Amino acid sequence: MEELLTFAGNNAVLSAVWVALVVMIIVTTIKMKMSPIKQISPQDLTFLVNREEGVTLDIRAEKEFKTSHILDAVNLSNEKISQNGFTSLEKHKDKPIIVVCSAGITAAKVANDLFKAGFGKVSILKGGMSAWINAGLPVTKN
Repeated sequence: MEELLTFAGNNAVLSAVWVALVVMIIVTTIKMKMSPIKQISPQDLTFLVNREEGVTLDIRAEKEFKTSHILDAVNLSNEKISQNGFTSLEKHKDKPIIVVCSAGITAAKVANDLFKAGFGKVSILKGGMSAWINAGLPVTKN
């Protein structure tokens, strides 16, 4: 323990960066747990779609969507969202909506915007289409 304190004293900047990273990880974890928007697995997505008539919202570019997508997914690229908002999803407002992107990273912003627009049951597919494909689940093409 004494060596650790000596190291921290001799390397103050490195120690401060390390502490900042640990705090950021803790804060991010707490925010994810407290968020009304949950990250779900591919299996959870199938349960939501089959049991609660959930809607899969694919936000990838139209070209990627046409190459492969989850069966019955609705494509609404970021460009379309910027232009029209979520007007095409109004009829699904009371159903679970699962936002899917390529790797599960860019879906968070759209999911937050959906929640702010009054969609109460919003989730994100953890890992995006990559997770869906890696799980060996079926895709369809247009």
